[in-house]
Amino acid sequence: MKLVVDNSEPEIAIDSIDQNLIASIQNGLPICKRPYAKIADQLELSENEVIDRISKLLDRGFIKRFGVVVRHHELGYKENAMIVWDIPDDQVQIIANKMKSYSFVTLCYRRARQLPEWRYNLYCMIHGKSRDEVMNLLNEMLDSNNWHSFEYDILFSKQRFKQRAANYILNQGMLEK
Repeated sequence: MKLVVDNSEPEIAIDSIDQNLIASIQNGLPICKRPYAKIADQLELSENEVIDRISKLLDRGFIKRFGVVVRHHELGYKENAMIVWDIPDDQVQIIANKMKSYSFVTLCYRRARQLPEWRYNLYCMIHGKSRDEVMNLLNEMLDSNNWHSFEYDILFSKQRFKQRAANYILNQGMLEK
């Protein structure tokens, strides 16, 4: 699993235990049956305390996202497209929630428009084993929700880049207790 830490200034400072926790998970969780227990052993904490601290870091905004990075290509999903949408601002949250309900939508997020050059404000990623499959999935979503009136564009990937999390704790060593 990878995480992205929000680099904005939070209102409440984090302690050295949380800093060490972030340092220990920012490049991924250990691949084992109980990764939180392994981290807990390294930090001299309980497994429940590690889970609780990660949850609180997420709630307080110190960790922006925490989830799995799937290497789709290795799983046979050779094509992917970012669908960019021009959705009325008052409907973005409703539409995004509906998009996120589809199992084939792997990312869905809002970005500010960059007018006049870029009118799109909602983005979703669809992966498929072929371009035809991606297009069929998009059409299924369009048809079942009657979203044909929304302006959108389809951006198929041409190159694959390595996915990795950002590092926010520069010194990988643990802080002094």
